[in-house]
Amino acid sequence: MPRLRPSLDWLLVLVPVSIVLELAGGNELLIFLTAAGAILPLAGLIGRSTDQLALRTGPRIGGLINATFGNVTELVIAFFLILDDKTEIVKASLTGSIIGNLLLVLGLSFLLGGLKHEEQTYNARSASIHATSLVLAVTALLMPALFAHSQNTDTFIQREVVSGTVAAVLIVLYVAALVFTLVTHEHLFRTPSPDEHATWSRNRAVWVLLAATALVALEAEFLVSSLEPALEDLGLSELFVGLIVIPIIGNAAEHSSAIMFALRDKVDVTLEIAIGSSTQIALFVAPALVFISLLIGHPMDFIFSTFEVAAVALSTVLVFMISTDGRSNWLEGAQLTGAYVIMAISFYFVETL
Repeated sequence: MPRLRPSLDWLLVLVPVSIVLELAGGNELLIFLTAAGAILPLAGLIGRSTDQLALRTGPRIGGLINATFGNVTELVIAFFLILDDKTEIVKASLTGSIIGNLLLVLGLSFLLGGLKHEEQTYNARSASIHATSLVLAVTALLMPALFAHSQNTDTFIQREVVSGTVAAVLIVLYVAALVFTLVTHEHLFRTPSPDEHATWSRNRAVWVLLAATALVALEAEFLVSSLEPALEDLGLSELFVGLIVIPIIGNAAEHSSAIMFALRDKVDVTLEIAIGSSTQIALFVAPALVFISLLIGHPMDFIFSTFEVAAVALSTVLVFMISTDGRSNWLEGAQLTGAYVIMAISFYFVETL
């Protein structure tokens, strides 16, 4: 099903603006802000093009396409951060993406959808499967962290072996989850929707996808290169940017889509976007970055801070408790959103994790 997205295409004007500023050696803060603004519509174009390709390939292959390209913006930004040896910001952004989808996106969707519709229903079994996958992800985050804190003499090799093993297991389980949701138990994730047809040609969808991804890579390089001086001007810590700002930039199009579907009383799709995206990040994107970092010579381990693990664990518990009954209302949305605000303000004052 294609996801409705409010058009942010007018922000594409920031693409040439950021390029001119970068070539002219302009103010680093302006480069950072224009690059961040340019990524928003580009992420939306990536999403629309993958939706159009999905409509042409059928639901099963289409689901795989969306799973593969759904988080491409975060992957590209993370890649350049790793190249710049900012692995702690990468790990913070992964944590921020997970809790942002679970608390902010789902919370606002339940809140606004609940204000328009007294009570909304969705497939509780599907939500439970996603929540269980997130519990697995919390386990994968927790065990390496416990290992790191319990070993006074842990070596780089030990940390990388633990990280690589955990990452490999998560990727295998992610592939298993794809087989489960797209092949063997596809009916559990089927949501009612009207017949829809692709409005873009296949060539147009492919070229838009390639062009938008290339421009996202360019803007991500601008964003990362101007990060430190821009943060000094803004007075923000790198960790706050990783936990809050970068996830919002990378997921803005998906966030608006989830809320719009909740307003249309299509909460099953909202959950697939919000919880499904968090599952993808935890089980595939984060483990994949561990191996990517090794390949490019800037190794990133899978050992997250206690603060980050606690944030993901608490978010998962809240979503598990709220979502498994198959019903939602505005109060539950307010509770999830409130939890995100509490975490965000705490992250703001944390200098190091």
